[in-house]
Amino acid sequence: MKRAGRRFLEHMARSLEGASYLQKWLVVGSLIGAIAGVGAIVFYEALVLATHLFLGVLAGYRVPTPIGEGNTPASGAFAHPWAIPLIVALGGLLSGALVFSVAPEAEGHGTDAAIDAVHHHPRGIRFRAVLVKIVASAITIGSGGSGGREGPTGQISAGFGSLLSRVLDLSPADARIAVSAGIGSGIGAIFGAPLGGAVLSAEIVYRDDFEMAALLPSFIASIIGYSIFSAVEGFTPLFGFHTSLRFTHASQLLWYGLIGIVGGFVGLLYAKGFYGIAALSKRIPIPRWTKPAVGGLLVGSIALAIPQVLGTGYGWIQASLGHQLLSIPLWIVLVLPVARILATGLSIGTGGSGGIFGPGMVIGAFVGAAVWRLFEPVVPSLGHDPAPYVIVGMMCCFGSISRAPLAVMLMVAEMTGSLSLLAPAMIAVGIAWFIVRRGDDTIYRSQLKSRSEAPAQRLLVGMPLLANVAVRDAMAHPRVVLGDDVSQAEARRLLTEAGVNGAPVMDGEGSYLGVVAVSDLASVPEPVGGLVDAHVPTVSDSAHLDAALDALATSPDTWIPVLDPMHRVVGTLADSDVVRGYRMGLRAALGHVGAADVDSGSRQVQVGAGSPLVDLTLREAPLPAGILVTLIRRGKSSIEPDGETRIRTGDELVLVCREEDQEELARLAGGDGGPIEALDRLEPS
Repeated sequence: MKRAGRRFLEHMARSLEGASYLQKWLVVGSLIGAIAGVGAIVFYEALVLATHLFLGVLAGYRVPTPIGEGNTPASGAFAHPWAIPLIVALGGLLSGALVFSVAPEAEGHGTDAAIDAVHHHPRGIRFRAVLVKIVASAITIGSGGSGGREGPTGQISAGFGSLLSRVLDLSPADARIAVSAGIGSGIGAIFGAPLGGAVLSAEIVYRDDFEMAALLPSFIASIIGYSIFSAVEGFTPLFGFHTSLRFTHASQLLWYGLIGIVGGFVGLLYAKGFYGIAALSKRIPIPRWTKPAVGGLLVGSIALAIPQVLGTGYGWIQASLGHQLLSIPLWIVLVLPVARILATGLSIGTGGSGGIFGPGMVIGAFVGAAVWRLFEPVVPSLGHDPAPYVIVGMMCCFGSISRAPLAVMLMVAEMTGSLSLLAPAMIAVGIAWFIVRRGDDTIYRSQLKSRSEAPAQRLLVGMPLLANVAVRDAMAHPRVVLGDDVSQAEARRLLTEAGVNGAPVMDGEGSYLGVVAVSDLASVPEPVGGLVDAHVPTVSDSAHLDAALDALATSPDTWIPVLDPMHRVVGTLADSDVVRGYRMGLRAALGHVGAADVDSGSRQVQVGAGSPLVDLTLREAPLPAGILVTLIRRGKSSIEPDGETRIRTGDELVLVCREEDQEELARLAGGDGGPIEALDRLEPS
């Protein structure tokens, strides 16, 4: 049965390889959307159950819910005040123990981890982490921890997008789109905001850019995810329909502008406060799994005075949208944004599990509510309805600090069933975004500034010739290919003798399963099949080197397996092969090979501390004429250089040079720089 399923997936992968763009994403996007919708239902029901058990049964307290979730009011008082801090601490303890013992990558807010996967390892999200995220987040938030439900749902569908990328052997570019579409469709589904979720997929991965390629797949995934979730949980917007709201007085723009100013600075405070608490938590000398319990104890203590910090807080947003806001003491309205920042940092920043989007909306809502409460008695033109200011506050506060203003505006509009406030919201969001952008801060630290900073883009820009060289022309024959039934001891011996640090693994019928690393092998008789890493990217032998370099950029090693259409291993491709392929493309483009080219070769050299090249740009560096620096390895990063790239101590320069230039190159490397190695003679390892 298992092999039959694998054969079906291989057939599906081959079909998609020859499909058109629209056909491919109709299939992949629909699958991601279906999982997004089902995953959102599972997590929503798990959160409802956890909230009932922890806060309802054990603590005797009922949290309020918004219209889309039943519109139940909060308990008038705590039945057992002493139990609140203990219950929140218990939830933190259970969540911490689960996360740090099973899947440590599930700690914190899942959206940031998914964004990081988009840029660096789109095929690398473990399904185990997704399952742990669901349970741990339901416990953290359900017991009263301050967190949002978008992180877990976004990570569920992003994780499935990553899984599809592996089983369907999608290209690195398509894998990034699949994970991005998963983020937006999951968040859009559970918030009932499909349009905003789709735009979020394209906007959230960069601080100051937009991923257009993710938009159409995200539209498909988002509408399917939303339809499935809403078919079960209802189509009513989360905060009901506010269709009567109108923007009728230009003088109100002054107050929306004020909300934008306050929202921008509060957004900055949210990011700095959250990560400040997270950094402080790391320095506390106690076991990591106990830290969420300490944070929960403090959150529960705060809740005795300010119950609005418990759980998601969406019910309190609902209260602030109407005249119930007047029943909340003014001092709570004023301090709640700061209290929520503190509670979210203590709940999630200490290692608990949950999202930070939801708390950001609560913070923004009460920024708008505070402005209305302070000025409405003395400024009649504000009107007697706080809803417009609360809605705009949600949009500008989190829209700015998430660096996704358009997506958040659309999502809040969908959650409140009103588009009429988008015009004045543009003023507030624009001001808040400008304030945040000047500080270049963000609540999602894994965001890149723009597409030009993406690892794959940085490697490919300036190397268009790679698109003209086929992988099959540059790949090397694999030194070792293992069967999944080979013992670990035998596999370790074979890899050691071949001088390689890993090898592809195939099943009994010759189909590729993944890669095994020599460092994971022990001298035991157990087969290597249980140690196979299926997350390592692969490349098709019919692809070109631009796609291969993209895959190498997301690989944890310096080589990747090359597969044929039948999913069999036919070769390996290493960094050195790409450099050699680049030379092939360069020579083909020039149309001839000169005498100097015959004697030239690909080399790598490490820059020592005493090198005269240190701190010079490549344009300034006194390198011999004719040397072409094609790549700079700096730590774990690979940089595609240009004339303004500055050389640092420890950089490994990958270059093309002539034999007679090597002595001068060694002198320039200087200091403790390593020996010059001929890449043309290096085998993939």
